Amino acid sequence: MLNNERLEFLGDAILDAIIGDIVYKHFEGKREGFLTNTRSKIVQRETLNKLAVQIGLDKLIKYSSRSSSHNSYMYGNAFEAFIGAIYLDRGYKHCKQFIEEQIIDRYIDLDKISRKEMNFKSKLIEWSQKNKMEVSFELIEQFVDQDGNPVFQTEIHIEGLSAGTGTGYSKKESQQNAAQMAIKKVRDTVFLSTVHEIKSQRTIAAESTAEAEKKEDIIGEEEKDNLSETDGFSYALTDSRQENAEMETREVLTFRKRNTPNNIRSRTLPAGRKSRN
Repeated sequence: MLNNERLEFLGDAILDAIIGDIVYKHFEGKREGFLTNTRSKIVQRETLNKLAVQIGLDKLIKYSSRSSSHNSYMYGNAFEAFIGAIYLDRGYKHCKQFIEEQIIDRYIDLDKISRKEMNFKSKLIEWSQKNKMEVSFELIEQFVDQDGNPVFQTEIHIEGLSAGTGTGYSKKESQQNAAQMAIKKVRDTVFLSTVHEIKSQRTIAAESTAEAEKKEDIIGEEEKDNLSETDGFSYALTDSRQENAEMETREVLTFRKRNTPNNIRSRTLPAGRKSRN
């Protein structure tokens, strides 16, 4: 019994090859960037989801309500598995014939879809906001091709983990190509579980740092309060000493005043005694 995920992997590769073959022959003389973008518009999950419904594949899928609510690409994945199964059963030639006659000719206008504007960067940012993931775009290299045209290379990180690189003849084009690769990468369960693990570790580290800073603030406030109490006691002690010193000074001055010569001479002599003067 074949596993659907293995068939999805195989079907994804076969679909890329066949659509690439069809697009290459249909658009003669077009540059590699144009061909890549056109193929991407056909094999993106939204298009595959729609194709799966159009050929009635959705009616043949058995799933639980939980898996349906957590996997918006279920039909597209099933479509890839279907292509993988056709390839294993009948080979590349018959598989290509099926895609050309039953899919492209009936449901896809190659010229129209090639003109359709796809914003992979916006889709990636929307995904990151929905899943609360940190995404960054970094221009890692700039060089010129053999004709002297500037070429840019952008790398995307999700939670600090490299998710894809892209090149283009403008920064925007390189970001779009990198975002396209990243979108494909986040559908990989192994990569996604690694990203979740990194995010969890970062969250724990941030919480630990915040808790440590909070404790430092509390200790700092307590030390400040203790210092204020000590200063208050010192001020009170100083005030008490100053009051005692002032009191002693007043007593000394009073004693000296009472014992001045004028005060001594002016005292009344006892009765019956005469002054020697």
